[in-house]
Amino acid sequence: MTIPTIVGAGLIVIGAGLGIGRIGGSAMEAIARQPEAAGKIQTAMLIAAALIEGIGFAALFAA
Repeated sequence: MTIPTIVGAGLIVIGAGLGIGRIGGSAMEAIARQPEAAGKIQTAMLIAAALIEGIGFAALFAA
């Protein structure tokens, strides 16, 4: 592996982590505002986090 590949992989992991963290934080705020919608919000959050992680994983292996 070359240095640019390693740096690129690091950026992919950091970006995916930030994206999932932001989704989680936003979901917690939304649940705090509307506790009765917690199930729907949590489902949407998990699907979005899985998609981000999948894209990050695919990008990591494409590099």
